[in-house]
Amino acid sequence: MCTVVILRRPGHAWPLLLAANRDEMKDRPWQPPARHWPDRPQVMAGLDELAGGTWLGLNDDGLAAGVLNRRGSLGPELEKRSRGELVLEALDHADAGTAAMALADLDPAAYRTFNLVIADGRAAYWLRSLGDEGPGCVEVFPLPPGLSMLTAGDLDDPTSPRIRNHLPRFQAAQPPEPETGDWRAWQEILASRVYDMADGPFAAMSVATGMGFETVSSSLIALPGRMADPGGSQRRPVWLFAPGRPDIIPYQSITM
Repeated sequence: MCTVVILRRPGHAWPLLLAANRDEMKDRPWQPPARHWPDRPQVMAGLDELAGGTWLGLNDDGLAAGVLNRRGSLGPELEKRSRGELVLEALDHADAGTAAMALADLDPAAYRTFNLVIADGRAAYWLRSLGDEGPGCVEVFPLPPGLSMLTAGDLDDPTSPRIRNHLPRFQAAQPPEPETGDWRAWQEILASRVYDMADGPFAAMSVATGMGFETVSSSLIALPGRMADPGGSQRRPVWLFAPGRPDIIPYQSITM
């Protein structure tokens, strides 16, 4: 169960802040974000070595995309395409609206169920594919201004123990300050190992189990608006990446 947290602030110098913890089998091989695809030189993303796609990435146009499994759909399935392709296909586009509309035309039967987030500094969308239980299409929902959280269910889903326990913490936290590099409040929540025993260990933000499944990486991303700084240069996206559980592995800056 991966997690994505998005704070949309239209009109702000940093209108989109995104946090993501990736939960996966520890032995599934991957590489940290880089320009791994020669045919997609504009894409910076982590590489899933098993299927060749990615779970989260940015492109040089300032577009971010990330994919999450729905409940009961962890791992690959024979004759289904990898959901990691969806992020790369989204990042082939220059803006969130165009990318969302293009992926809405995909055949949902070609993939296991998924949630997909596509966002830039002007707009953001949540795409949902429910497989055989859905309407037979990929559904597209605009993400509203303010703070939203997505795991393996629906947006801000109160039936998710992780959302129920941690969404109020993100809402109450001091928003990050990309200009000064202060992400402490969000980093503390992403690293949280706290959970109610009745909910089980998957309710923690940073997951560790004895079954080889845990939080394997964490990301903090800030997308700038169109505003130039006083020197006249354009702000660049910020990406901090922890190559392991964020409660034990420090974040590193990814150079775009």
